[in-house]
Amino acid sequence: MGRIGIIDWGIGGIGIYRRLKERSPLAVVTYFSDTGFTPYGKTTRRELISRLNGVLRFLEDRSVTQVCIGCNAASTVVDELHNGALEVSGVIAPAIEFVAKQRPTRLGLIGGRRTVVSGVYRRGFAARNISLKQRVAQPLSGLIESGDADSTILHREAKHILAPLKNCSHILLACTHYPAISGLLANYVSPQTKFIDPADAVVRKLRIGKQNEPGRDIFLTSGNSDNMLLATKAAWNIDLRSAKHVERI
Repeated sequence: MGRIGIIDWGIGGIGIYRRLKERSPLAVVTYFSDTGFTPYGKTTRRELISRLNGVLRFLEDRSVTQVCIGCNAASTVVDELHNGALEVSGVIAPAIEFVAKQRPTRLGLIGGRRTVVSGVYRRGFAARNISLKQRVAQPLSGLIESGDADSTILHREAKHILAPLKNCSHILLACTHYPAISGLLANYVSPQTKFIDPADAVVRKLRIGKQNEPGRDIFLTSGNSDNMLLATKAAWNIDLRSAKHVERI
């Protein structure tokens, strides 16, 4: 096997990277943070597909053989991507399957606008006879990406977003950024509410075997590499040591 690629708009997918390394320490990863591009949730569908296809080609040229799209907004178009020889998977299908097994009595979800408006989770859970209450939590990912993990603004936004969901039995974190602040989010829901981070389920769907690709994990960004390092430390308490800026895709 070659490298495993993880694509996200920002450092949210570092949570998936962390779980992957816990499960398979020898896995060799190329992580791509696309903060130099328009946030995936704010592009048109056509622009998003075009951009992701470009990133996939870029990674395939660099020995990546399978890719996890660790962004919920991007995962809404995963079936429309031209991935060539790459194995490409998203986060939505594994999340729905994982949540359904837990038989939630009152299921809530927080996610970005594209994710919520797409209806992909509502349809997926309806097919399993599970009703869903959703809230757009757009400001949270941007704050976390900026290195904010505990500000007054973050607390205020979290409280407002979660107020209608505070008595849910389970809340699905439908953005990879949100698990980084799950402790903060817990302040604004019932003590019995369980937050669901589907990262484990996403990693279990990857084909992880003996890695034949030598070398270290590589962290790339279309944005500012120093900002990536700082945000990763603030959100995940992980020192990446280095990240490389990619000029063009």
